[in-house]
Amino acid sequence: MSVTGIVAALTAEAGTLGPPQPGHPGAAANMTIHTLPDGNLLAISGMGPEAALRASHALVAAGAHGLLSFGLAGALDPGLLAGTVLLSETVTDGAGTVYPTDAAWRARLAARAGRDLRGGSLLSLARPLTLPAAKSQAWVRTGAVAVDMESVAIAAVASAGGLKFAVARVVIDTAADAVPGSVTRATDERGEVAYLRLAAGLIRRPVELFALLTLARRYRVALRSLRDLARRGVGLP
Repeated sequence: MSVTGIVAALTAEAGTLGPPQPGHPGAAANMTIHTLPDGNLLAISGMGPEAALRASHALVAAGAHGLLSFGLAGALDPGLLAGTVLLSETVTDGAGTVYPTDAAWRARLAARAGRDLRGGSLLSLARPLTLPAAKSQAWVRTGAVAVDMESVAIAAVASAGGLKFAVARVVIDTAADAVPGSVTRATDERGEVAYLRLAAGLIRRPVELFALLTLARRYRVALRSLRDLARRGVGLP
């Protein structure tokens, strides 16, 4: 049986995949690897390329035959709505590095997802794009339809090891949405929010409250879509 290694940056993303079995230390960088009910492996990496790189190496060391970048992404294409499933054909760092995803795996995911699908290219950066102007510039410059912070690192490990690679992500913030600074400052690398810090940030900048409420609605929609995708199966074909 082929075993999929799934990298999810955030605890909430990982939670949509079902209850994991007790974890065991990974063979790389002291990363805990969880076994999912379907037998596939999960690493909750934390945000960013370096964290995703460590998680990917740990999954390979634990026996993964392919790597999946799983979770949420921000839209760059103005036509993408929150909850849209992204099954990217390529991922890029925007500076010339491009990795293809596995066509058969992507086709299987598309057949199972059955709703609001988008392919195209996924831009992967070391820092989030939080302002509509920055998203618009990235869209024009790269042609990528969405952005995350982990996929290029995961793809690099898969490519170096001759493993299959795929992306299954869901849009959370649209191209027109700003991500409030009070949210980013109050959120840790696994997406856990320090609510007292968030409240303090909103007191300092109450104008961000509307953007926060919009993002909260988008988050609920995106997690429902991600959970639905996970229930249909995201492992190797």
